[in-house]
Amino acid sequence: MALPLASVTSFIDQHSQWALLVMFVLLLLESFGLPLPGETALIACAVLASQGALPIAWVIVVAILAAIIGDNLGYWTARIGGRRVLLRYRLTQTYAERYLPRGERFFAKHGGKTVFIGRFVAVLRVTTAWVAGISHMHWWRFLAWNAAGGIAWATLVGLVSYYLGDAAAKAIGRYGLFAAGGAVVLAVIGYFVVRWIERRVVDEEEASS
Repeated sequence: MALPLASVTSFIDQHSQWALLVMFVLLLLESFGLPLPGETALIACAVLASQGALPIAWVIVVAILAAIIGDNLGYWTARIGGRRVLLRYRLTQTYAERYLPRGERFFAKHGGKTVFIGRFVAVLRVTTAWVAGISHMHWWRFLAWNAAGGIAWATLVGLVSYYLGDAAAKAIGRYGLFAAGGAVVLAVIGYFVVRWIERRVVDEEEASS
């Protein structure tokens, strides 16, 4: 869910005493798996920090905590109940029986990189923890890569927005329309990447057998 940065910034600016709490809640829920403007809230708070309204160190620390906690809530929710939900309905049961074993093997080999990179991609940021949980990726491995990704992402986005200040908001507002076209291109690329990964997993199955 991509709300205009100006709208989120305006809301946080008008409720500056609750800015860090609002950002924490939005980021936690986005990381858990809900399509909310968590990253937008981080950018908004970092921009306000550049104006002296918030301490940038606390903005980054709160963002890191929200990202890690939210991802782990999503991971455990999916690990405990996600597979049961998929197998309950006939529509999803066939898909689950076909792809879950492949997903488990893929996350066993490439799960760490996927979790880390997923933090920087909007769609993956919402879904990666759930896929890792359903695929039963080892939790300690997930936690390590998730924490590394959360720290790197929050620090990078926070500092870039802080040092660019208003320029960050103007750039996002200016290139928002172009981002939509970019999203379509990324979706097409993502489709072929998924197909390539699936083919690779199948080839590895055939080679091992």
